[in-house]
Amino acid sequence: MDFVLSEYLPIVIFLAIAVILACIIVIIPHILAVRRPDAEKNSQYECGFEPLGDSRSQFDIRFYLVAILFIIFDLEIAFLFPWSVVLGKYATTPEMMFGFWSMMVFLAVLTVGFIYEWKKGALEWE
Repeated sequence: MDFVLSEYLPIVIFLAIAVILACIIVIIPHILAVRRPDAEKNSQYECGFEPLGDSRSQFDIRFYLVAILFIIFDLEIAFLFPWSVVLGKYATTPEMMFGFWSMMVFLAVLTVGFIYEWKKGALEWE
């Protein structure tokens, strides 16, 4: 049991150092920073110009829709790369067919979702 726990010791040390370093990086500027606020420092900055409107204005929903679609289809690539590496490594085993067809089902679901979004007009920008 001690041998198994000793294998995790470098990870625990690394995490402890990371937490301590993160705390130091956050706390030190609050201690050492010189604070001299004036009107210019406290003003809003928007490309060097005075703000033209309310910063809480509504955005078109298509911005969010494109972002969500990108995330969904970007995750597809994140799953495809490791799958293809493992599938090529174990191409002669019987489990390969299960892995192949499970990914085909995954891609079919994504394709159906893509076609649905296309038919709904989510990819059209007017």
